[in-house]
Amino acid sequence: MNKKLLLLIFAVSAFCLSSQAQDTIKTTGDAPLVLSGSVDTYFKTDFSGHGNIPTSFANENSSISIGMIDLGLKKSVGKASFVGELSFGPRGQEQSLPDGSNKADPIYTPGVSSYHIQNLYVSYNVTDKFNLTGGYMSTFIGYEVISPAANFNYSTSYLFTNGPFQNAGFKATYTFSDKVSLMAGIFNDYWNTYQSLGGRVNTFGAQLTVTPVKNWTAYLNVAAGPQSGTEFDLTTAYQITTAFKLGLNYADFSAPTGLSGGFSGVALYPQLAVSKVVTLGLRGEYFTTKTGTWTTTAGPAPGDSVTGLTATANIKTGPLTLIPEIRLDNSSKNTMFTDGGGLPTSSATQFVLAAVYAF
Repeated sequence: MNKKLLLLIFAVSAFCLSSQAQDTIKTTGDAPLVLSGSVDTYFKTDFSGHGNIPTSFANENSSISIGMIDLGLKKSVGKASFVGELSFGPRGQEQSLPDGSNKADPIYTPGVSSYHIQNLYVSYNVTDKFNLTGGYMSTFIGYEVISPAANFNYSTSYLFTNGPFQNAGFKATYTFSDKVSLMAGIFNDYWNTYQSLGGRVNTFGAQLTVTPVKNWTAYLNVAAGPQSGTEFDLTTAYQITTAFKLGLNYADFSAPTGLSGGFSGVALYPQLAVSKVVTLGLRGEYFTTKTGTWTTTAGPAPGDSVTGLTATANIKTGPLTLIPEIRLDNSSKNTMFTDGGGLPTSSATQFVLAAVYAF
């Protein structure tokens, strides 16, 4: 990215902050430090007798295993605020680079207990409508997230696994009205890393948020850079009635410079609350890897596709949610999965029972 442009953006931001300093001093009410997070554990078994479906997290088979403990801190004083979020456990640690190389992030070593920073950023409200934020942030792309407490399904989609998890950078958000807002920012060259790996801040990101009617919000997203590749994403959810919600995620990704191909896919999320404590939901996903030299982090080989159907229930008792789930994935070719005898097959089925405690 042009360094002069980058310096100009920071200069304008500094001017905005300094011009508001006197007002900030007058309004520094000491808000409490807010602590939130979750703890999760699960049992998973694949009907083949071994692990088969290669999406993020919950990869241990025929085992009572742990997800993570997630701890988030947030504090606001006047117009300034910060968010810090740490996770301990496999679910938070399992990160990978988005360059198609399937290399493990050096932060994570399988079998070794460690931690991962999910969020670490500062934010400033220049006005009631204009916000500046900088640091390491959960991505603005996609429907699903890392935190199990914020997802309905416990297993994750191929779209989630192959998109960004976090972006480090600087962004500005302007709220035009209660129906429209726009975010634009500059980010490091690679996704999911605390710092630039090549000494470049050359990824552009933007999000247009639109609320056409009450209870319906749509997000049009883009992230584009020569090292990270380009992803266009539509995420939307509509609470049609008090009991029925419908979500949708569509994404198209083009490989970074030097590679060809990418992926595209769509996922549909209908959910029905059958009582105050039980909600039933489906996730239907179609995901295809484009022909080329880029390969997925987890998914079909180039030129292949996979269809997944996941039936999930959320059973709530206070802050605890029990999540029984059955998932059937079917690939276009016998290259993704193996049966009980280890022979190639086009389908895989798994059952998960998870418990998530949110606080």
